[in-house]
Amino acid sequence: MEKQNNTQNEISVEENYNEIVKVRREKLKGLVDSNRNPFRKVRYERSARSADIVSDFAAYEGKSVRIAGRLMSKRIMGKASFAHLLDSEGQIQLYVRVDELGAEAYDEFKKTDIGDILGVEGEVFMTHKGEVSIKVHAIELLGKSLLPLPEKFHGLKDNDLRYRQRYVDLIVNPEVKEVFVRRSKIIAAIRACLDARGFTEVETPILNTIAGGAAARPFITHHNTLNLDMYMRIAPELYLKRLIVGGFDRVYEIGRNFRNEGMDVKHNPEFTMMELYQSFADYKDMMALTEDIFTAAASAIGKSGKITYQGTEIDLTAPWERLTMIEAVRKYTGLDFDKLTDKTAKAAAEKIGVQIDAAKSNWGHVLYETFDQKVEEKLVQPVFITDYPVEVSPLAKRSNEDPRLTYRFEFFICAREMGNAYSELNDPIDQKNRFLSQAAMRAAGDEEAQVTDDDFVTALEYGMPPTGGLGIGIDRMIMLLCDCASIRDVILFPTMKPRV
Repeated sequence: MEKQNNTQNEISVEENYNEIVKVRREKLKGLVDSNRNPFRKVRYERSARSADIVSDFAAYEGKSVRIAGRLMSKRIMGKASFAHLLDSEGQIQLYVRVDELGAEAYDEFKKTDIGDILGVEGEVFMTHKGEVSIKVHAIELLGKSLLPLPEKFHGLKDNDLRYRQRYVDLIVNPEVKEVFVRRSKIIAAIRACLDARGFTEVETPILNTIAGGAAARPFITHHNTLNLDMYMRIAPELYLKRLIVGGFDRVYEIGRNFRNEGMDVKHNPEFTMMELYQSFADYKDMMALTEDIFTAAASAIGKSGKITYQGTEIDLTAPWERLTMIEAVRKYTGLDFDKLTDKTAKAAAEKIGVQIDAAKSNWGHVLYETFDQKVEEKLVQPVFITDYPVEVSPLAKRSNEDPRLTYRFEFFICAREMGNAYSELNDPIDQKNRFLSQAAMRAAGDEEAQVTDDDFVTALEYGMPPTGGLGIGIDRMIMLLCDCASIRDVILFPTMKPRV
């Protein structure tokens, strides 16, 4: 019986929706037939925004203004009505009276629908209840809404629908728009931080003939004129380092990368990265720069020091903790890889529940898998994990103190990898051998192993100075700073499977 009632309710809601759509289209037809098609309007001269009027009422009181936006509410009370207009900055109340507009214009206002785009001219005043409002003298219909917005008190709550129809989400959930305003401020702050330090912003190819610079599966496309398969870039790294070879001192790029991998709250197939390279610097310089970037980004949206992410207090105050990977594994699992060998590491790791691929069972891979499976989930406060094994760091400079390791770090916050940095490998012979090792792994079935880039090796043979490089996942940074649970909450149009 309950299922039958639910079905009947769904049919009733759909019928009501269809009737609303029908009525709105009939209204539009009436406007068109009477030569008042609102879609023929091309511009509307505005003199103010809602937020400016509300925040600086004294400057606007008693003055005539022209604003435009979307009708969000309407209360018809005989010869006077109240409404709210939403523009790019916020909402403001409208006070509409028949004796101000005239009977014909007032009747036309009463026929408007929630969601319609209006141009409004009127005098700024404050109601006796203390709400800044506009006493309307003229209204112009600038665009007709043919579909109803979600019901006022429930809004758009279905996350799947929110992401698919972000345009509706932005209209009815104002806090969503604020996230993307903050995103813009954060990215601007990163640019300002780097520009002030002498970095040059550049653009590198998104279509690549070789998918290099990271361990990831690419998207493949085809160029018809060249009859050539190409790859959407998985990272800009190798092109940016070519620029260092060519004489640029400090370069950075903020742009989209594409990886043909899984989707979850931390991953979207296309995402935004910031990568930078600084000649005559090392990975320790990149640590200090990382802290400066996060400080600038947080400050841009009014935050500093301690923030809260999903109920957990995070202290972004520099300096952040620094642990080598061996130290981190020892701290959180008790295993000391300094005392383990190729022969003993695999058994020791498996004893504490680490899953080891038989093809990747040497000391370096086992150390990394132990960290990945048993330690990363415990790294809540900001921490730099340094000295990664050579096997998982094909583009990082080998450690002079321990040739099994590299001068590399990743930093973690809230148990998530947020960025990656190296003292860049600039030895062309070592780089060639590492590419060959990656090629062997690829031949053995590892689809994420890097492809040999002979031209990049050639570039290194011309000579690259000691260089520090850093990559930061912009989407994850914004998730953290804006307290968003999913990466889809910080990407305006996340990847979605089409509905059948």
